[in-house]
Amino acid sequence: MADTFPSLVDTFKNVGVTKAYGTPVNLGGQEIVPVALVSFGFGGGNDAGDGASGGGGGGTVIPLGVYATVDGRTVFRPNTLALLACLVPLVAVTGAAVRRAIAAGGR
Repeated sequence: MADTFPSLVDTFKNVGVTKAYGTPVNLGGQEIVPVALVSFGFGGGNDAGDGASGGGGGGTVIPLGVYATVDGRTVFRPNTLALLACLVPLVAVTGAAVRRAIAAGGR
């Protein structure tokens, strides 16, 4: 386990802004930069009693859209499906809060 943790750190130390903003691409005469929401995590453990150890990790990448250069200006073009998927939890929580507020106000 002692050798595993440094290798995990080395593997994930470049994840961040370099993964959230992709390499610029020229598409149809426009330069675009892909933008994504990047999240990851990992963990591990060691049982001192029998010397067993283990670990695991995972991550997710949600494509949010692209920055495009249009007429010399940089504009953000969102990925509508990803934006809607990210808003579902927010809308659900807001709806539940409004429902509880209405129920509490009627008492």
